[in-house]
Amino acid sequence: MQSGGEDATTEKENYASLSNLLPHFTTIPNIHKAWLFNSHTTNTQGMFSITQPDVLTNKNKTLILSCNFVKQKSDGSVVEFLWAPFPIEMRGDVSMIVPSPSGSKLLVIRNSDSEGGGSCCFEIWSSSCLEKEFSIPQSMHGSVYNDGWFEGVSWNLDETLIAYVAEAPSPTKPVFNNTGYKKGGCAENDFGIWKGQGEWEEDWGETYAAKRQPTLFVININSGEVQAVKGIDKSLSAGQVVWAPFTEGSEQYLVFVGWSSGTRKLGMKYCSNRPCALYAVRAPHHESQSEEPEHHSSTEELHALNLTPTISSALFPRFSPNGKFLVFLSAKSAVNSGVHNATNSLHRIDWPTDGKLYQSANIYDIIPVVMCAEDGCFPGLYCTTVHNNPWLSDNCTMILSSIWHSCEVLLSVNVLSGKILRISPADSNFSWNLLTLDEDNILAISSNPVNVPQIMYGMAIEKTKGNSIWSWSKISSPILKCSDKVRSLLSSIQCSILKIPVTDGSSNTTKGAAKPFEAIFVSSKTKNKDVFDPLIVILHGGPQDVSSSHFSNSWAFLSSVGYSLLIVNYRGSLGFGEEALQSLPGKVGSQDVNDVLSAIDHVINLGHASPSKITVMGISHGGFLTTHLIGQAPEKFVAAAAINPVCNLAMMVGTTDIPDWCYVEAFGTTARDCFSEAPSAEDLTLFYSKSPISHVSKVKAPTLFLLGGQDLRVPKFDGLQYARALKEKGVDVKIIMFQNDVHALKRPQSEWECILNIGVWFNKYCK
Repeated sequence: MQSGGEDATTEKENYASLSNLLPHFTTIPNIHKAWLFNSHTTNTQGMFSITQPDVLTNKNKTLILSCNFVKQKSDGSVVEFLWAPFPIEMRGDVSMIVPSPSGSKLLVIRNSDSEGGGSCCFEIWSSSCLEKEFSIPQSMHGSVYNDGWFEGVSWNLDETLIAYVAEAPSPTKPVFNNTGYKKGGCAENDFGIWKGQGEWEEDWGETYAAKRQPTLFVININSGEVQAVKGIDKSLSAGQVVWAPFTEGSEQYLVFVGWSSGTRKLGMKYCSNRPCALYAVRAPHHESQSEEPEHHSSTEELHALNLTPTISSALFPRFSPNGKFLVFLSAKSAVNSGVHNATNSLHRIDWPTDGKLYQSANIYDIIPVVMCAEDGCFPGLYCTTVHNNPWLSDNCTMILSSIWHSCEVLLSVNVLSGKILRISPADSNFSWNLLTLDEDNILAISSNPVNVPQIMYGMAIEKTKGNSIWSWSKISSPILKCSDKVRSLLSSIQCSILKIPVTDGSSNTTKGAAKPFEAIFVSSKTKNKDVFDPLIVILHGGPQDVSSSHFSNSWAFLSSVGYSLLIVNYRGSLGFGEEALQSLPGKVGSQDVNDVLSAIDHVINLGHASPSKITVMGISHGGFLTTHLIGQAPEKFVAAAAINPVCNLAMMVGTTDIPDWCYVEAFGTTARDCFSEAPSAEDLTLFYSKSPISHVSKVKAPTLFLLGGQDLRVPKFDGLQYARALKEKGVDVKIIMFQNDVHALKRPQSEWECILNIGVWFNKYCK
């Protein structure tokens, strides 16, 4: 047995060894967005936005790399990409870059304070120079939203106006001096005064600290004049704005998503179950505004019109290129059941050709919610976003990225017939994500846990009976490079997707919930079959989320240092149909725990893992499962790592930004409207019984806790209470607190330290 001094020396050696290898993985860049211009010619220009973590500054760098690609045959079947020699870093608080539709202009938005209400700057670039620069004062609005959810920046057709989403001006604060309240406010250079706090206003929760009211604005890029969009009720938070098609002789409209907060703002991040609708509102700055028609003279007639009053959720509005259709995604299944994500549906509104809007417009179902799919068939729509321009040239076919079991896939969807085709290869364990379209061709990213991301170019080469066969070519790129060391390590690793039979089915289990779930298994392909690497069981959060088979820097690092990975998509995960997903609420801590144990036993029975060297890790609900497992199956795990874990629902319900989540997951979907800011004693008793802390006395596994000091979703006290309880009973515990990070721990230094400490912690008990 090693002494304490030998343990410390070994740990330092582990830190040194793993920290020398880790940069090879963390520096692999990621393509964030891509744009193609002039794609109707044989010579197309492209621009790629790349993110790369900078650990020293603790920020993600944004880089732009340009390219030309030449179609060497008239049918575009051979393309050659010619890349610029170096990328250019976007510096100086660049928040967003948005090319105009023609590609002749580029909008660069700089937020001076992305966390609060600081002023921002709009820059308009041409191909040769900075044409215009406008500083927007805080009195007009705060930061522009760039969060991927409320976010919306849209150029109008003639590229003179830009609609966007920004934080509404902060309410006026009371001003005091040494004699008391000072009437009339204060100037910036006044001395001897201070601004009071004023009334507290709720924000939108996790990652939205100080973000209270996303609001619509339009800027005229010729004059720099900014106007707030009128007619939107103050109770609505507005986002995802787009310009509606313009019809001569009618008004120009904006279409946006509006969320009503009700009695309080519940957390929005990762939660698609917040009721919302599409609205149309008349746009300011339109050329007909100077000669305003009489029928728009009343305030009532300027009020935003709800286009989707009959459906509880409407997101990501997209107009077809010919302006005939407005298509949108709906999370109505999540809204109606209360789970924070669920199976999506897709819908269409036929846009009026005369430009006159009616609240009673028909909403057509394109893709309904799939309850239970037959084996091998489309399992339902699971989209986190919709591309800004997802249309093929026929004006009725969209390209979407969606989850299909444990993979992300590309789908083509005909919005008239509802026909769905899986156009990314169906016989692989790769995940695919749409980058952009080149007319009827596609640029996408493809990867799996043992293959770094690769740019792919897709073409429909054969069309028979309404089906298209797609051909995919790899595009050589300087962007997604990895070191020879990483390439060598990954070459000795393999991955597969396992079907795990359900072992705890009951007589009232639905057909969908009785079907097998899946796990991604990553292991060495060179080791002797009689020698097992230690196994790390990896559990996603949510629980209505999924671990897709994409490349992950952290997964690749752990598998490269001698671990097999079992990444479990237990029942309740996205991508397997609504019945399987809805089987979990009310059964957390039991059904999901049993699924994970079944997956572990499955790989042991297959002869892929040793029962004596199993560790477990997870974030959020994955941390909930991690701490449940080490309590309910204390002999099974030699070590654990929990990232912002849910350990005590009775504590969390009073401190989280999503108390409704606690009720739905613990009680079931019938409790979606029952959450209370003052839970009853009976509620608290059930919360405790469903929580990992009720099993804390049985835990033996040494456990590492990684906590975000600014986490509003699962506040740090939840994990601290559990960790302290383990310490009191003599379990080996280590706590690392990231004081300035939030729930996901995605800041570069946080990610670095998380994965390094997990590797060192597991090495300490497994090797």
